Amino acid sequence: MAAIGVVVPDSADFLGLEPALRPPNVGSHRKRLNRNKKKSWKRHCSAQDVEDFLEDVRLQERTTGGLVAEKTNDSLFFMDTGNEEKDLKLNKGKNKPLRIDLILQPDSKILPPKNILAHQIPNAKKLKQRRSLQEKLEKQGILPRRQRLLQAKLLRPVAKSKALTHNQPDRDFYDIWGDASPLDSSLVGKDDWYLEQTGKRALKRPDRLNLKPSPLPAVEVIAPGGSYNPAFQSHQALLLQAHEAELRRLKEEERLERQLSFPTVEKAPTKESAFQELCQGLLEESEEEEGVTEGKEEEEEMAGGTAAPQVADGEKKTERQRKREKEARALTVKRLAEKTLKQKRQELYQLRTIRTEVRRREEELFRRKEKRAENRQAQAARTKRLGKLKYEAPDTEVQLSEELAGSLRTLKPEGSILKDRFKSFQKRNLIEPRERAKFKRRHKLKYTEKRAFREVTL
Repeated sequence: MAAIGVVVPDSADFLGLEPALRPPNVGSHRKRLNRNKKKSWKRHCSAQDVEDFLEDVRLQERTTGGLVAEKTNDSLFFMDTGNEEKDLKLNKGKNKPLRIDLILQPDSKILPPKNILAHQIPNAKKLKQRRSLQEKLEKQGILPRRQRLLQAKLLRPVAKSKALTHNQPDRDFYDIWGDASPLDSSLVGKDDWYLEQTGKRALKRPDRLNLKPSPLPAVEVIAPGGSYNPAFQSHQALLLQAHEAELRRLKEEERLERQLSFPTVEKAPTKESAFQELCQGLLEESEEEEGVTEGKEEEEEMAGGTAAPQVADGEKKTERQRKREKEARALTVKRLAEKTLKQKRQELYQLRTIRTEVRRREEELFRRKEKRAENRQAQAARTKRLGKLKYEAPDTEVQLSEELAGSLRTLKPEGSILKDRFKSFQKRNLIEPRERAKFKRRHKLKYTEKRAFREVTL
């Protein structure tokens, strides 16, 4: 038996839309109602399930002409015999549309007017001519240029280079730090600009970015005297170095104390010493000024007796005076020219001396250049001032002669690795010198005596 209708589900709902399966109303809140009174039943009790049932019944009556549960099996099922003619006779009239569908169909048989503007295409005539030309060329075996290029690209043999994978155990070994690598064999012979623009080769890192803040090594080797079993001379040299550093520190402390200390009664300034300091230098300056004035007067007297009388500004020169001045000027120019010529002739015999001076000058310039390079190298290795604090070198880690150990097992460690690395960063200009932050109390402490303590002390 094959079913031609709708199989009735076990539930009472014809469409299977139970209230629990329906989507909840968005934004709805559950109301808290008092349902123990009859007044609340009439007002707040929901009758949605009853309305859904009645709507389901009305739907069955509209679609099937009655309730599906009351219909017979013959009206719901048919016998499939396999005979098309017999099936057509049995099912005759069942393929007709429903009455409701016929009612909803339009009554007029006249087609609606066609919207001409909706079917218009811009450049339709031109496109039609182009399409007809393409069809004509295709019949002749001539394809468009774009299609020809695509076919040539598809027919062109592509030699795919098989990339080397990293999971081949039988591949040859190579130096990963070397310049030549088999992984870069596909890039050999290609243009550098092309490789950089396509991202297949990394850009060269500028040399200025590879410069380190300081050329000093990260880990400095300690002096030979700092070994656990050093030689006598090396250990004494290290002790001398530590001793000199300690002396410098003591001298600096004494200098600060001497500058900041208040003078004693014997060294305290008096009125007489203060007056002498104020008058110091005044007497010597007055004597010097008197000697200078006397010397000037004598010079003026000497010059006054030998000075030649000069011509007044308004007096006119004679022809003879002008002629003499002209001859004097020509004689002066002639002497300068002869002196210059004589000096040039003399320089010809001084070529060996000039060559020696040039060589000495070049040696001097070369020596200055080397000295400047040494100074630059020394300045590069120097610790720079990066912050408000100045870098202070750590104390020399050294053991006294009686503290030396003959083996590593009995060696007493000196210093701290953490402090050594921290100081190394400061020395190599990686971080600025720092000091531990000092705790500063914001408010003063206030001491109070508790009642329990007062009772015990009393």
